[in-house]
Amino acid sequence: MKPLATALGLFLLLLLLASSTTTNAHNITKILAKHPEFSTFNHYLTATHLAADINRRETITVLALDNSAMSSLLSKGLSLYTLKNVLALHVLVDYFGSRKLHQITNGTTLTSTVFQSTGNAPGTSGYINITDLKGGKVGFGTSDNDGKLDAVYVKSVQEIPYNISILQISQPLNSAEAEAPTAEPSKLNLTEILSKQGCKAFSDLLIATGADATFSETIDGGLTVFCPTDSVIKGFMPKYKNLTAAQKTSLMLYHGIPEYEPLQSLKSSNGIVNTLATDGANKYDFTVQNDGNDVTLKTKVNTATITGTLKDEEPLIVFKIDKVLMPRELFKADEVAAAPKSSKSKSKHKEADAFAPSPSDEDPADQAADNNGVAGLDGRRLVLAVLSMCIGVLLLM
Repeated sequence: MKPLATALGLFLLLLLLASSTTTNAHNITKILAKHPEFSTFNHYLTATHLAADINRRETITVLALDNSAMSSLLSKGLSLYTLKNVLALHVLVDYFGSRKLHQITNGTTLTSTVFQSTGNAPGTSGYINITDLKGGKVGFGTSDNDGKLDAVYVKSVQEIPYNISILQISQPLNSAEAEAPTAEPSKLNLTEILSKQGCKAFSDLLIATGADATFSETIDGGLTVFCPTDSVIKGFMPKYKNLTAAQKTSLMLYHGIPEYEPLQSLKSSNGIVNTLATDGANKYDFTVQNDGNDVTLKTKVNTATITGTLKDEEPLIVFKIDKVLMPRELFKADEVAAAPKSSKSKSKHKEADAFAPSPSDEDPADQAADNNGVAGLDGRRLVLAVLSMCIGVLLLM
């Protein structure tokens, strides 16, 4: 019995480790896309960039408004920046599942919202009052609304304890502070930011190709830039000079994603991503992968690693990378780099190409599969692999 008990204990321990090493990453946009009655709410979470804020938080509750309730809110004619404050009131920085709503200590509680956490909420105007009412109803109201509970709980849309809970409420929450006119933030100057942060060479190429205009026009909707540093660009120039004017522009656009993707988001959503250069006929995509604690960007020609963050001010984020991203539409995998080299050959080619690409002829589908394979082995798969080996050993004893 003792060996059996030991085996069972080991099994349970490994199973516990497997469950504890999984990540509870969520994507509010994808979740709500399954529920068309919240399409307007979902759209404005993206337009105001609140979706990205929700996705990078580990514990969150979203008070969702259906299309009818959103129509009522939009009829007020609020600017997008003011609307963001109002919607931020509907995002609680704590987890409230449907069961917890009816188990509130003393029947009522105040909880903080994303609006409060932005620093734009005067005093405690960014807090929400949640009260368990008679008859099984639960009311919601802002702390600066004279105690009035504007909305009631309707239903649970989706819950992932204790990561994210999406609850439908009947009406928008009213707050004079959140609805106060909000000035448009000052425009972010990308090339100026790059020039001051060790990416002047990349900034100069953006301007020279005219790609800077596309980057600037994209910022308001969300933009992620991958910037090779000055020394990297310097070593890449021999290859760059061989490109046509149109190809140079495409190469620059290849270093931008038309979404705000902070590092945590990239880590939790590995896979193929489109770039500013993507135009349908030409894919111009690459694959984001985790490599231990690093995040790598894998093209069909080479692989670059994110080495730092130069700027993170939503809706713009700029990462520093250690190589120029080389799309297969413009470059071919270096056959010399792919073949084994003699010491003499290595010496000959060492300075000729500081960015020798890693050849890859995989299909996009194969790349996606790689994200869940050995190269991107996560904690859960590792533990399950160990578990299988341990069980095999125990069966042989």
